[in-house]
Amino acid sequence: QVWDSFGRALYNSQPHEYPITSIAWALDGELFAVGSFNTLRLCDKTGWSYALEKPNTGSIFTISWSIDGTQLAGACGNGHVVFAHVVEQRWEWKNFEITLIKRRTMKVHNVTNDAVDLLEFRDRVIKASLNYGYLVVSTSLQCYVFSTKNWNTPLIFDLKEGTVSLILQAERHFLLVDGGGLYLYSYEGRLISSPKYPGMRTDILNAQTVSLSNDTLAVKDKADEKVIFIFEALSGKPLGDGKPLTHKTEIVEIALDQKGLTNERKIAFIDKNRDLFITSVKRFGKEQKIVKIGTMVQSLAWNDTSNILCGIQDSRFTVWYYPNTVYVDKDLLPKTLYEKDASEFSKNPQLVSFVGNQITIRRADGSLVHLHISPYPAILHEYVSAARWEDGVRLCRFVKDQTLWACLAAMAVANKDMTTAEIAYAAIGEIDKVQYINSIKDLPSKESRMAHMLLFSGSTQEAETLLLQSGLVYQAIQVNINLYNWERALDLAVKHRTHVDTVLAYRQKFLEDFGKKETNQRFLQYAEGLEVDWNKIKAKIEMEIAKERERAAASPAVRA
Repeated sequence: QVWDSFGRALYNSQPHEYPITSIAWALDGELFAVGSFNTLRLCDKTGWSYALEKPNTGSIFTISWSIDGTQLAGACGNGHVVFAHVVEQRWEWKNFEITLIKRRTMKVHNVTNDAVDLLEFRDRVIKASLNYGYLVVSTSLQCYVFSTKNWNTPLIFDLKEGTVSLILQAERHFLLVDGGGLYLYSYEGRLISSPKYPGMRTDILNAQTVSLSNDTLAVKDKADEKVIFIFEALSGKPLGDGKPLTHKTEIVEIALDQKGLTNERKIAFIDKNRDLFITSVKRFGKEQKIVKIGTMVQSLAWNDTSNILCGIQDSRFTVWYYPNTVYVDKDLLPKTLYEKDASEFSKNPQLVSFVGNQITIRRADGSLVHLHISPYPAILHEYVSAARWEDGVRLCRFVKDQTLWACLAAMAVANKDMTTAEIAYAAIGEIDKVQYINSIKDLPSKESRMAHMLLFSGSTQEAETLLLQSGLVYQAIQVNINLYNWERALDLAVKHRTHVDTVLAYRQKFLEDFGKKETNQRFLQYAEGLEVDWNKIKAKIEMEIAKERERAAASPAVRA
């Protein structure tokens, strides 16, 4: 039986032919070996069996792995020592299939034209990774970087430590993890940075606890499992204000998105309750909210070419076509999802990769299942990142899919493109939002429009700050009145010595509509001896709007 660190059962095997006499984990925790009478079995960390050998050795009483996890030795009942080497590992990416056929030889098979190449190495292969058009191979002394366009001339450089325990790739660079630390290299073999953090232990890092993108590196802390350290990839320094990201419960798995601007980089993570959260990694001063977007999530993966997230959620396979929707219009998130029944993947399936529109899932018995999702959301992401809004609208009209329209609506709001947002919201029947967007478009100044866009996304504090910084005090007061934040509206009016009567008038009208009497002492205090004259108030409001219009009309001239 196999359990995870929280005591959940991951795997339960059938009874073996003979009693099990030994068991040993490889140092990187990816494999374990099981010894029995005339039997040596190699298993994956999730329990399923890679290979079964039947050496004529009697019972294998003790198994010991080499430090690099490529070979093991077993002490046998007949007095012999059995040595075994791990071969036949396979890596796949797009049309390439690579197999380690001997300890120092790899076979590359291009399935589109059936071409086969053999790659020979000086020392035994320890780790390899194939992604983004490059194959990175570490041997006991060197690192080889092959381009999939040319297998004959690899880039080779010597390793400092030797025993690489993990290789992670991003589009522009790759990460090597060994006993000495974390090393980030470009595909030309140049060392870019070597991030460090307090209490760093590299021997326990794996693909679930480290994540790499073009500009960011995230590492889950082992000493405190609620903490994620986030580094700038190019300098190796902690990102933003230097503080790590802290969650309220222990974190199990982390993943950075791969595309888009650096200041919009997102990290998704699963905690020990199996809840899926997303947050931004740029952390200057103001904390970006950590938002929950899924429950009972077993495994997750970001797409390699666009910021689409997929996960196995309880009995459903879910794709979040635009996870950023939670920061723009939370109600819209369920409309941007694709869900499929996941019962065919059996218990505890794991996501292996998400390349293009193909997702590879490893079932509990070790078999691989390939899934395809719609290519249109990825095309929409591409259009939006190039600000080709008309093409995005055209694509949605061609596909006639509500999910795609919902994604376009959220993308348009995030990028402040009101015209596209209006078309997209109308297409999914969100009439109230269309009306609100229309009212935003009629506002006189750019600052007001920006503030109301922030309000639309639920960021009331930011909207108020923007208006106050722009000197639009009345508009900031009115925003609070509209949201029934009476106390805050009065605070602003008193502080700026303007529109106290406006706040009191609206408050009085609000209470009269509900047939209530004023009980708040502060409002009673300011209402004493103050006559509410609606004509005066309306004239003041009109003056404010006229002033804002004049300002908006004058500002382009000032800029010129």
